[in-house]
Amino acid sequence: MRILLVEDDHMLANTMLTMLRDEHHTVDWLDDGQQALNALTGEHFDLAVLDLTLPRLDGLDVLARARSQGTRTPVIILTARSGLEEKLQGLDAGADDYLTKPFAMAELKARIRAVTRRGTPSDTTGLCVGSLSLNPDSGQLTIGSHSVSLPRSEVQILHYLMRHPDQVATRRRLEEQLYGWDHGAESNALEVHIHHLRRRVGKAVIRTIRGVGYLLDSEQARLCGAPACP
Repeated sequence: MRILLVEDDHMLANTMLTMLRDEHHTVDWLDDGQQALNALTGEHFDLAVLDLTLPRLDGLDVLARARSQGTRTPVIILTARSGLEEKLQGLDAGADDYLTKPFAMAELKARIRAVTRRGTPSDTTGLCVGSLSLNPDSGQLTIGSHSVSLPRSEVQILHYLMRHPDQVATRRRLEEQLYGWDHGAESNALEVHIHHLRRRVGKAVIRTIRGVGYLLDSEQARLCGAPACP
């Protein structure tokens, strides 16, 4: 899962970055409200954790403006403002949850799980397209009656493709799911991951859209059943 962390307390942000990346999330960090608004309205994230007291633009304004521009990214507000009025303002502005400082990292992880489950169109244990079922937490992929554990990189790619079946995912979008804004991978790394996924689910399931990216074909995913799928 790709997460945008917006927090101007650098010590706290570094702790949260370590915790979230240990959970195998791709995390991008900003400490400025205007930059956060630009990122939320111009990039794709599965979740945002948003502080309210930020330079240049307050977190409530960031959230309200992002929602007004059609951004549907789930947002957890993280702030020292603990009053009822502040909480109501945050929720009314479009927040999905509200966590006050100080907080336990275990609680933040639980809130993240709860908020992302609400946005999942399938049940709470995974994501299903045709004969494919993926549990992004455990990395377990089930194809018909056959199951296999995927490495983190393949989980990130397949999770995105399965959340957007029959829609073209650009190379840039998939690379952001893997690395965020820190592009340090070899140029053919994405192709290698796609190749490995195709060996598991079948070449017809993940189609190449030449010059653009890749697409998960829901009809082929429906027909795909282990062990004959590939």
